[in-house]
Amino acid sequence: MASMAGEIVALLLALSGWVLVCSTLPTDYWKVSSIDGTVITTATFWSNLWKTCITDSTGISNCKDFPSMLALEGYIQVCRGLMIAAVCLGFFGSVFALVGMKCTKIGGSDAIKGKTTCFSGVVFILCGLCAMSGVSLYAHRITSQFFDPTFISCRYELGAALFIGWAGASLCIIGGAMFCFSMVQETTVPRMGYSYNGAASVMSSRTKAQGGLGRADRHSDRGPPKNFDKNAYV
Repeated sequence: MASMAGEIVALLLALSGWVLVCSTLPTDYWKVSSIDGTVITTATFWSNLWKTCITDSTGISNCKDFPSMLALEGYIQVCRGLMIAAVCLGFFGSVFALVGMKCTKIGGSDAIKGKTTCFSGVVFILCGLCAMSGVSLYAHRITSQFFDPTFISCRYELGAALFIGWAGASLCIIGGAMFCFSMVQETTVPRMGYSYNGAASVMSSRTKAQGGLGRADRHSDRGPPKNFDKNAYV
């Protein structure tokens, strides 16, 4: 029962993390920069993996999609690949987790379900690592440009999507680790010891047999009765 509850908690954590990782892809604010006027903010620049935009003080946004995937900067292409890989891994991890959990009626025997659960945990951990790597790479690019004194272009700051991605990746890794730990815990359960009383019963039976043979020998030692007839040696 405790193992089943742990699997349910692990599934909830992993699925929550996967949903957060999926939500980072369409989120607008991966990096944000604002130009402040004397009274109000006059313009806000923001960008994500797919487009770059500017929003003025009236709330009107003008966006420009990245024209060509091959003409993009290398770090954006790598971040795209890592985030898409994380989404795909999270989907397959969810399927394997539902098949391998003890509370479901699919997946075969307990040994097969245990291996499937452990495999789903590994997949969720890979999902979290991919998402963590993609978000961290994007954040490293922003911070390196922000603190670079020779960088003269517009300097951006970390957007909300990066923090959502970090939270989702952490939940995926924690959920996957709980799945793997539940499998390890099942394999390390000590076996029940059973007492074997066969030796005593065998010894008792041998003793009885030897006792019976001893009595038979004693009876045989007595010999036949000594009342011989007169024609016994004829």
